[in-house]
Amino acid sequence: MIVVMKSDATPDQVEKAMRRIESLGLKPHPIHGVERTVIGAVGDERGKSAFESLIEIEGVENVIPILKPFKLASRELKAEPSEFNVGPVRIGGKGFALIAGPCSVESEEQILDVARQVKARGANMLRGGAFKPRTSPYSFQGLEDEGLRLLAKAREETGLPIVTEVLSSEDVARVAEFTDVLQVGARNMQNYSLLKKLGKTDRAVLLKRGMMCTIKETLMAAEYILTSGNPRVMLCERGIRTFEDSTRNTLDLAAVALMKDWSHLPVIVDPTHGTGVRQLIPRMCKAAIAAGADGLMVEVHTHPEEALSDGFQALLPDQFLELSTDIKPYLAIEGKQT
Repeated sequence: MIVVMKSDATPDQVEKAMRRIESLGLKPHPIHGVERTVIGAVGDERGKSAFESLIEIEGVENVIPILKPFKLASRELKAEPSEFNVGPVRIGGKGFALIAGPCSVESEEQILDVARQVKARGANMLRGGAFKPRTSPYSFQGLEDEGLRLLAKAREETGLPIVTEVLSSEDVARVAEFTDVLQVGARNMQNYSLLKKLGKTDRAVLLKRGMMCTIKETLMAAEYILTSGNPRVMLCERGIRTFEDSTRNTLDLAAVALMKDWSHLPVIVDPTHGTGVRQLIPRMCKAAIAAGADGLMVEVHTHPEEALSDGFQALLPDQFLELSTDIKPYLAIEGKQT
């Protein structure tokens, strides 16, 4: 439910409405707009008749039900797109995140080299996996804590905010200590204990869509983070598993447009995992911008033939430079800039 306060409602009236919402067993989430405050109330709504009595409180203009099952992520609650900063990078609105880096951190020399090169070629954030969830237990699993330390060193040298994956709720605190954006991988999208823990951090979260999950399920996963108190959530379309075997996954760009219609949260597109085909990545980046994406995440490696994971789909630094140059007119059309 949404409680819409009058444009001249006082802070005391807003506080009184919030206390009343809490007394009904619901959790208030105030959104302070330029003209008025609205309060999202989430929780068990079986006592709707009592909730609707909020209209009698001084300063309340209207009480509106939220029809979508994802309450806090919905545009019914917040019509304008959400925006927030990750370091100097603006996410959402006119800002555009261009996240680049290797699939995994392999050595100090490798991550520093890639970080320098992607920054020089237009990236404004650095990605790199310290912990790697792999299908095979025999594949490279990442450098773990050493990888986190190296990512922090790359940030110190280049100034690029760091995006890296966290695998379990037990790891959230130590990963957050070294990075700026905590990534939830496709395999973990419905790890609800992890999502709740991420909701209690002060780090931005990049939530990847599960490879066999619907758009609604993705938004409901985001809801777990939002209801736990963290509003800095980015959705990420990274491709879904279908019967098509010509690409690694099927990059669902229609989902980007639909998520932007249904939700105020920023949407990032990962065409590297979405296609797994190096030559398709630049074209999918352009299409993603046209679909409304607020950012791109691509893998870049200086020596992909030597990469310990997914080198076949990584761009070379000069290919990334060509990409970052070619997308500028598309960003200008959409009124966005890196």
